Amino acid sequence: MNFIVFDLEATCWEGRPPSKIQETIEIGAVRLNAYGEVEGSFNKFIRPILNPRLSHFCRELTTIDQAYIDRARAFPEVIEQFQDWAEIFDEDYLLCSWGNFDRKMLVQDCKLHGLEFDWVEQHINLKSQYQELKRLRKPRGLKSAVNSEGFEFTGTHHRGIDDAENLAKIFAKYLDVWQY
Repeated sequence: MNFIVFDLEATCWEGRPPSKIQETIEIGAVRLNAYGEVEGSFNKFIRPILNPRLSHFCRELTTIDQAYIDRARAFPEVIEQFQDWAEIFDEDYLLCSWGNFDRKMLVQDCKLHGLEFDWVEQHINLKSQYQELKRLRKPRGLKSAVNSEGFEFTGTHHRGIDDAENLAKIFAKYLDVWQY
């Protein structure tokens, strides 16, 4: 079983204008084996097609520079690379993210580009399971959860690969507890 712990960053705007549709701009992932050992990582930027210019708010939040996005490949090419890296069609796998946003974005982007998305359904929401596990009244943010577990949050928050690497620490700690 491959556990694919991943995080997406998406186009965003302050106040979230209703006329704007978010698109993935970065995918970061860590692949863990059945023993919780890291076997590899994946990090790619993605060029959005609906709103290719990042808002000031988005650049500030994610620290992603417009030049990275301008040089990035389109979603269909990057998602194919991701699927190959994650061995989606060759091995048993489980996609794991902090919340449902990342799963919903993958489905939305696949639909936008006319791609199959049934492979995304092999997914668990670690945020809701963590809330139940810790008997929290409210869900906890990733950075807060990492720190409360005694880990140091490394890298930059709201960067796909850094968030995925930090989430992998929590995932591995509770490897035998997650429900899937």
